[in-house]
Amino acid sequence: MDELDHLRLQISNCDICSKSDPPLPHAPNPVLQVKSSAKVLIAGQAPGNLADQTCKPFNDPSGKRLREWLGVSDAEFYDPDTFAIVPMGFCFPGYARSGGDLPPRKECALTWREHLITKLAGVKVQILIGGYAQSWHLGKSYRGSVTETVENWRQFAPDYFPVPHPSWRNNSWLKKYPWFEKDLLPELQTAVRRALSG
Repeated sequence: MDELDHLRLQISNCDICSKSDPPLPHAPNPVLQVKSSAKVLIAGQAPGNLADQTCKPFNDPSGKRLREWLGVSDAEFYDPDTFAIVPMGFCFPGYARSGGDLPPRKECALTWREHLITKLAGVKVQILIGGYAQSWHLGKSYRGSVTETVENWRQFAPDYFPVPHPSWRNNSWLKKYPWFEKDLLPELQTAVRRALSG
């Protein structure tokens, strides 16, 4: 067992957020996909309810849209030698009163993220989904909002691609900013394909 396998085992047994205040509203169930040979990193927010139930990241309509954005098949996306899928929070955080998911739990990033990301030395492209991932990975270069950061995507490409969450809740955002699909996505797909073939 190498260091990353050992770390992944530790994460799979993590129950920190069940002991925090407020506690996780259900039993901890970390959902991620990680292997040291991965070439593309998907840095998301937290697994949704379906991902939690099936223990499979992005196993929902948002995941289908994300794979379309990337121009990859399900088989490619769920190949750990190809894609590392590491959300900011590893467990489904529960639902907010609005019906959407709660923010990712902070305990995960504070406890595991830096150590885990350093083990992914083969990653060539990082897709940063949403403000939490963008803020953590881009640091001071984060523009303070998802829209401003994604608008300035050329500043970060081809190593990083900030994107909004692929949820249906962002349909109005996608209609408001057609340049995302027209300009950013072709470059993102080219970068992903280049990483996979390298």
